[in-house]
Amino acid sequence: MARLSQPDPSTVRIDGPWVHRDIHANGIRFHIVEGTRSDAEASRNSSDVPLVLLLHGFADFWWSWRHQLTGLTDAGFRAVAVDLRGYGDSDKPPRGYDGWTLAGDIAGLIRALGHTDAMIVGHADGGLVCWATAVLHPRLVRSIALVSSPHPIALKRGVLRDKPQRSAWLPSFLHHQIPRWPERRLTRDGGFEVERLLRLRAGPAFARTTEFTAAAQRMRSAIRIAGVAHSALEYQRWSFRSQWRPDGRRFMAIMNRPIQVPVLQIHGDLDPYILVGTLGRCRQWAPHRELLTVPSAGHFAHQERPDVVTAELVRFAEVPAGRPTG
Repeated sequence: MARLSQPDPSTVRIDGPWVHRDIHANGIRFHIVEGTRSDAEASRNSSDVPLVLLLHGFADFWWSWRHQLTGLTDAGFRAVAVDLRGYGDSDKPPRGYDGWTLAGDIAGLIRALGHTDAMIVGHADGGLVCWATAVLHPRLVRSIALVSSPHPIALKRGVLRDKPQRSAWLPSFLHHQIPRWPERRLTRDGGFEVERLLRLRAGPAFARTTEFTAAAQRMRSAIRIAGVAHSALEYQRWSFRSQWRPDGRRFMAIMNRPIQVPVLQIHGDLDPYILVGTLGRCRQWAPHRELLTVPSAGHFAHQERPDVVTAELVRFAEVPAGRPTG
């Protein structure tokens, strides 16, 4: 089979009711996508509108949040979806995939967008960046919302102590530590491995829809952009390698403290990858946490049940900063 050419990074600049921008923060350039508001709303200074930053997960890109981007904008928020470091049309530096730097990326983006704080929303690996930002830059975080993303210590303990969680999560994590081979697996056959993971972790109803097919095609193209597969894997490789290094031990020690902002954890009841018992461990680090279960959804609840997730994010975004959600 002839090798497919690599897509240009600009292919992720998909048209829609949003605008694409480049923002420099923490020493690199980020591609962001901002929902467009009505003429009346647009007349307001954007820094006066509450900011909601949307962070995608592993092997994904900003498109994952297309439904929430428009829904939150229509509800009166400044919604911005980000291609994280190494993804999509953002810069892909050789370093910086550690928890410290990734949290600094989000802190820098909040400031570069002209805000003093933001609600940050993350799926999977993007959620781990939310947890780190809330701990390392607490004054910039109004609240966090997470889709299928436990606190990193809760995830580690779940994997070590619960056989079902270990069986669901650990094999792919360990496979990703091998040099070079995982990059080839993610990109060969037109990125088919990304679609396989999406199908494996999504709810069965979603996997039979045209929406699934469209999302899979977009993700398969995005992972084949030069440098993206390697960058995506570096997030997980740092998590593994750092366990035996001083910077990783120091990071986990700092993360072992409760955050005082409101936290919303969203979990699909059919998620086979992150189990609800692991999320139950998170209360220790999020005393003002609310756990929401989305019926008939798997690991990608924000794409599988966008109506439910968007409505809950709008509700949660209206919670005053620093106030517990119950």
